[in-house]
Amino acid sequence: MAEYPLGVSRPPLGVRDLPEPEEVFGVPRLGPWQIVKFAIGPSLIALGISIGSGEWLLGPQAVGQFGFVGVGWVILVSAVLQTFYNVECARTVMATGETPVVAWGRVPPGLWLWVPLSVGLVIFAFIAGGWAASAGQGLYALVHGEPAPAGAEEPRLWAIALLVLVFVLTASAKRISRTLELANWIMVGAILVALFVVDVIVVPWDIWWEGLRGLVTPAAPPAGITATQLGGLAGFTALVSGLNWYVMGHYRDKGYGMGFHTGFLAGLRGGGGSGLLSVGMTFPDNTVNKGRWRRWYRLLLLDMWGVFFIGALLGMLLPTILMAHAVNVVGEKPTAANVPTFVAAALDVSYGRLAFYVALVVGVLVLFSTQLGIFEGMVRVVTDAAHATSPRLRRLVEGDPRRFYYPFMLGLLVVIAIVLHLAVPVSLVQWSANMSNLGALIYPFLLIYLNSRLPRPARPRPWHYVLLIANVLFFGFFFINFLADLVGDPLVTF
Repeated sequence: MAEYPLGVSRPPLGVRDLPEPEEVFGVPRLGPWQIVKFAIGPSLIALGISIGSGEWLLGPQAVGQFGFVGVGWVILVSAVLQTFYNVECARTVMATGETPVVAWGRVPPGLWLWVPLSVGLVIFAFIAGGWAASAGQGLYALVHGEPAPAGAEEPRLWAIALLVLVFVLTASAKRISRTLELANWIMVGAILVALFVVDVIVVPWDIWWEGLRGLVTPAAPPAGITATQLGGLAGFTALVSGLNWYVMGHYRDKGYGMGFHTGFLAGLRGGGGSGLLSVGMTFPDNTVNKGRWRRWYRLLLLDMWGVFFIGALLGMLLPTILMAHAVNVVGEKPTAANVPTFVAAALDVSYGRLAFYVALVVGVLVLFSTQLGIFEGMVRVVTDAAHATSPRLRRLVEGDPRRFYYPFMLGLLVVIAIVLHLAVPVSLVQWSANMSNLGALIYPFLLIYLNSRLPRPARPRPWHYVLLIANVLFFGFFFINFLADLVGDPLVTF
């Protein structure tokens, strides 16, 4: 078989022709309905995480305390830069069939640095469990009809129960990514429809206008907001800024591009497994593959800009205008402790228990979709890294990564169950969001190295590199300020 050397410290990629999308999705023709039914998917998993901690906690908290102007533009810029960054991460996956955590090992000085560092950053950013603790708070309020008292243990127990539910969902799957897609079709659809209906009914049009105007109005951040709060908002708007790559591996499992040839992570009902390869493949540079690449790239752009970007903006706008109205209703501002249930409590005062429970159900769905994606994503990243880089592990599990995936998920569940007792949920989420910004100082440079060395049809245009550097500057600023604030005084105050 022909080989394609790429980077260092990893075996050369195999070489095969790109498949046609129709071959991958098993249809004679890929029309609009087939695209929706079969091709759209990884963006929904990302969107399920996206409409979560940032949109339900950090964004509403910031707007509830400081208003839209001076905050909204951070949301818009973050969403644009992150969507573009996602496309570049997915480009690597489509062209090589390797998930990003594995592909990073091809960048000098090699896998001994980048693979463990990348796994460590993802675990370190999300192990705090703020996303799980917040979902537990929402579920407690749904069960008891009132927010949990400060320091209550039961919300944490509900959070742990939801982690167990994630394990059950993945264990019952034939193909894990497909199960996540279907779950997010239901949850994300229900969230956006419910929020839109509630907002149309209860939110005055002047607040709608303020929210839309805030997104596009360049203005200095409002007095009193900290750069750490803005950094958390920027980091968790859309997805998780520089660490977005940990979700883009779903394009391999979906079969996009060369991912069709390299396999996927199967669930316990997946029969003989997935045939997951430890080394990726790429395609020869010829006219046939150039045309096929363009088709795959258009599908990627539709999935990311048509679904993820629009959904991410709606997912931030709809909860924040609802929060702004809730602040007006109760005459007070949300705090870090009560923001997960603040809107529901405010709606209860003015519109009765039905509105209270609708808001709580939406909140639980929002935070559970995040919990599902983050928890499974951490397990997936470690499994992909271990399977691709450790021949000893592959022998131990007899080539079946599920024998590592599920025991590791159970162990991680126990660790998170302990860690989420350490702080209030929003504080944990802000920590995670700012740690995500650290990734923006690193991974755009790794993408520039890898993507510039792909087969010619798959390489980015020069201006793509400029926008990757913009990710470094925008999100990197917030991380550096967060670090300065952590050890002393912030570099910037407002």
